[in-house]
Amino acid sequence: MNFTALTPPLGDNRKLIDRFMKPLSLFFILFLSLGATLSFAQKGKLSGKAKLKAQLESHRWTSPLPEEKAKALPKNVRHATFKSPSMKIEVGYYVVLPYGYHAPENKNKKYPVVYHLHGGRPGAESKSVSLAGFVLKAMRTGKIQPTLYVFPNGGPMSWYNFPQAENGLGEDVFVKELIPHVDATYRTFGTRSKRGIEGFSQGGRGTTRIMFKHPELFGSTAPGGSGYEPEEKIRDNEGAESGAIKFVSGYDAWSLAKAYSKRKNVPPLKPMLWVGAKGFNYDYNLKYMIYLDQLGISYEKLIVPDAPHSAKIIYEKKGLELMQFHDRNFGP
Repeated sequence: MNFTALTPPLGDNRKLIDRFMKPLSLFFILFLSLGATLSFAQKGKLSGKAKLKAQLESHRWTSPLPEEKAKALPKNVRHATFKSPSMKIEVGYYVVLPYGYHAPENKNKKYPVVYHLHGGRPGAESKSVSLAGFVLKAMRTGKIQPTLYVFPNGGPMSWYNFPQAENGLGEDVFVKELIPHVDATYRTFGTRSKRGIEGFSQGGRGTTRIMFKHPELFGSTAPGGSGYEPEEKIRDNEGAESGAIKFVSGYDAWSLAKAYSKRKNVPPLKPMLWVGAKGFNYDYNLKYMIYLDQLGISYEKLIVPDAPHSAKIIYEKKGLELMQFHDRNFGP
């Protein structure tokens, strides 16, 4: 028997092999791609949790500047602490004392106070204290009245209550503990009409939430460069900012503004929203202004041309307008 006749030519074998292997190769590539995608997603989820864990563990409720940097601060800027009644630990803050605060002739004089909420996570009272120089210059030159400025520590989640973390109630420590401590320790008026709040980025988010949640506390409010996009995400996802971070549903700048607009007999707020026109969240700040218009909430706006997402640069360019906004609200 001639077996040669029964054996396909070599070229035919290759064609058969190619026809058989190409689908297998495609399937194998798709299988590997799917596995890589799932693996990446799992790693991303884990990295989010790991990042949160590292953030929470790195936070310290007392975070002063390093000694060398602290030496460069004006003498009117002081670091202080108080013992938190709820946490039983020391909580740090910086306070800017007006010129003449300790002069004998001023021993009975009282002062308005502005709280500046820092950006970023986790919290640290040292993060925004460099703005103190602008404040002191404005007071020294008579552009604003003598005023205390306080730079608090926002806690592990920066101005949010985050009970999942140990000692994680950043908002409560600020509102329920620091403010009463400052009023008891320094010669503030201790009244809504002479108390202001401002902040930038995360601090702008915190300022917005806190002013709408506690309008009875602040007569002057100014959220700046606020991250209203993640706040909207929290609203739309029942409190979830990400896979790793979840707050109570309704605990966001959009929901709290709406709730405030529906409340009866609440103290009026007319905040100043300030933002750099070249900041990455500029458009969302404009969107939030439109939202306030829809809710019937009045506001002023301070848009700084050519300014990026930087509180310091905005203060350099237009900080005096922001400080004078508070000054007008405080009155003589």
